[in-house]
Amino acid sequence: MSEYCAFCKIVKGLEPSWTVYEDDLVKAFLDINPANEGHTLIIPKKHYETIYEIPDKELKRVIVVAKKLARLYKSALGANAINILHASGREAQQDVFHFHIHLVPRYKRDGLNLWYRSKPKIKAEFDKTIQKIKISLNL
Repeated sequence: MSEYCAFCKIVKGLEPSWTVYEDDLVKAFLDINPANEGHTLIIPKKHYETIYEIPDKELKRVIVVAKKLARLYKSALGANAINILHASGREAQQDVFHFHIHLVPRYKRDGLNLWYRSKPKIKAEFDKTIQKIKISLNL
């Protein structure tokens, strides 16, 4: 646990949260700055900054909880769809450095646009990109 981490403080009960799910490894609570009704953060209880550090066991539990809540939000909140969002690292726009995913329920005509714009120049370099990946994988 990090004494400076807002999410660690929530896990310890030092900060308020609107918990929707909790077990021995994971906690899920409503995002204080929601994009939509039911916008939930799902975190491991132990402090890991990014996807690079989180052990597989906790990562698997986070995604399983995301699936359970997505199904629940479909019936309980009338969500039509779901976005699962994650950022690891400053350049990816991570702002709380405790691994977390955003579960954002989507509703007809909710007006949210959470998607990226394509970069055609990168597509033109796919052969070079795949070569770099294969070299790193020793293929």
